Order: sequence, then structure tokens, then C-alpha cells
Amino acid sequence: MAPERETARERAVSGATATGRPRGPRLDQPRPPRRRVLPEWDPDAFGRLSERIARFIGTGRFLVWMTVVIIVWVVWNVSVPAGLRFDEYPFIFLTLALSLQASYAAPLILLAQNRQDDRDRVNLEQDRKQNERSIADTEYLTREIAALRVGLGEVATRDWIRSELQDLAKELEERKNGHRHKAGVFPAERPDGSDVHDR
Repeated sequence: MAPERETARERAVSGATATGRPRGPRLDQPRPPRRRVLPEWDPDAFGRLSERIARFIGTGRFLVWMTVVIIVWVVWNVSVPAGLRFDEYPFIFLTLALSLQASYAAPLILLAQNRQDDRDRVNLEQDRKQNERSIADTEYLTREIAALRVGLGEVATRDWIRSELQDLAKELEERKNGHRHKAGVFPAERPDGSDVHDR
């Protein structure tokens, strides 16, 4: 009974829309990895190795060792008996070895230079963005300082308040002295010197 129900359910799910279509790759699942004929390698690891080799080739140690090997090679093939020599006078095998070393060294050095150029380009881009941020921050701070200066120009400072108070005190003193000269006494005083409010 249970298998019959499952087949009926499968028929109902498949319906009329799924009957005539050919089955293709599903879009909701990743594709299975393809088999490759060529071996795979990590380009970044190969680049790091090429940089290490290029750095070694560019050192004085490499030049010294290469010079020692060439001198030993030439001395061996000139001075030992003919049966022990592996490269006779024109040193064709030595020439081939040096040509092979040069043919591998040149692309490795170019690859290392390309990687260094890429790093320099990224660093320059980051420096440029950092400079743009610094310039924007500096301009913002300049505007803020200018706004503060304008605002401080309108704020009453201690010296300004002191000078205003001194001017007011002088003006009051002048009024007081001018009023005395005119009336002779303050209006609140009687001519006999007693106050109006005295009882």
C-alpha cells in the first residue's frame, strides 16, 4: 500500500509541466568538478617560488657560486686525463647548461617583477585613497576652525566686557558729575542735606 501511495504522490508532483522536458543540470546545486588532463598548481605558490629564485639569482652569493662552478668545470676538463673529462675544450655542455639556466632565469625574474609591480600598484592605490581621506579630513577641520573663529568673533570676551563696564562707569560718573553741577544736589536730597525719605 505504501509504495503505491508514493508513486501516486510522485506522479502528482511531477505533473504535466515536468513530463515533456529533458532533464538538464540543476541550477540549485553546484556542478561536480571536472576531470583535468593537465596537473593543477597554485599560481600564488609558484609566484612566491619564482620570487625566491629571482632574489637568490640577484645576490652576490649566486654570482660567487656560479663563478666557482665554472672555474672548477673548466679546470677539471682541461687538467685531468682525457678519460675523466666529460666536456672537452669548446665546453659545449657548459654552454648548454648556462643557456638553460639563463632561459629559466629570465622568465622567473620577469614573473617576480610583475608580481612586484602588482604589489606596488595596490600600495599606490591604497596610498592615494589614504591621501584623499587625509585631504578631506584636513579640509573639514579647516572649515570647522574657520567656523569657530567666526563664532568666537561674536562672543563677548573678558577684556571686551571689562572695557564696556569701564565705559559705563565713566558715563555714569560723567552723568553724576554733570547732574550735580546742574541741580547742585541729587533730587532725592533736600537743600538742608536730609534725605526725602528721612522721617
